Amino acid sequence: MDVKVVWKEDMELTGYTEGDHTVTLDASEESGGHNKGPLPIALLALGTAGCASLDVISVMRKKKVNFTAYECRVNVESREEHPRVFTKMHFEYIVTGKDIQRKDVERSVQLAEEKYCQAIAMMSKTAEIVHTITIIEA
Repeated sequence: MDVKVVWKEDMELTGYTEGDHTVTLDASEESGGHNKGPLPIALLALGTAGCASLDVISVMRKKKVNFTAYECRVNVESREEHPRVFTKMHFEYIVTGKDIQRKDVERSVQLAEEKYCQAIAMMSKTAEIVHTITIIEA
């Protein structure tokens, strides 16, 4: 994988990924930016949620879980001192559908977090990874 960032002005950057995708990154106003895009550290949390979610969804599909909506929320705690690494990530997996078996969702989350998600594997080096599962009957 190859990515790059290019400085635009002040604290604004444009990030480029494979596949010609771009993202604007910026710092907060109190840090000299203009809040034109997410902080890079927020993208780490978002990317981890996305990585885990793609794996959870893939396993649920293989298990033929009848879900109609899916959401993953992540609350991140960080150290107060620099570097402010993540110390805890609490994932809330919210699955909506009909006749969903909790054990199927739990197994999907377990496989994502313990076997497949490379982002969680990296984040778990500094952060405690915990989760809750919410199932909503449609």
